[in-house]
Amino acid sequence: MKNISFSITFLLLIFAASACKKQETPEVIQETPEVLSTFHSFKMLAIDGTEVDFSQYKGKKVLIVNTASACGFTPQFTDLQTLHEQMGDKVAILGFPANNFFGQEPKDNEEIATFCTQNYGVTFQMFEKIDVIGANQHALYKFLSDKTLNGWNDQAPTWNFCKYIIDKEGNLTKFFSQTVNPLDQQIIDAINE
Repeated sequence: MKNISFSITFLLLIFAASACKKQETPEVIQETPEVLSTFHSFKMLAIDGTEVDFSQYKGKKVLIVNTASACGFTPQFTDLQTLHEQMGDKVAILGFPANNFFGQEPKDNEEIATFCTQNYGVTFQMFEKIDVIGANQHALYKFLSDKTLNGWNDQAPTWNFCKYIIDKEGNLTKFFSQTVNPLDQQIIDAINE
């Protein structure tokens, strides 16, 4: 009797399982949100603590540079300022202080702002100190150095004063190492393209 009862229970389970299979729920297709950031969607804090909405750079080229106040390339601030004065109608220069290379930016935001103004007369847009590489890399620099986000470039800064050019539509178009001066013809040509 136990065997018959067990067999009937087993058959009922098989029948129930097959009935469930026949009533499969339709597959629900969920659209995933857009994961790619666009340059113009960023909002960041300027060195004075005010928020800067990057949508204001639509229709203008942008030169992004990671800076440091105690680097052999620090005098490039002079040429960045010259470029800003000569071509500011065509390109916005955005400076991002970072202490990622041998502690060459030990200052806080206020000290950096004073240093840049007093020593180099900087009037182009400077931002708060961030990490441009490493575990705490800022989302902007993730965008700039990950080709799955920007479309082609995997080059993160290798030192202070690396440069990226963004076109009028917010696309990353060029990367230049720290050894390329801001007034180099390659950069001028990229701005004028």
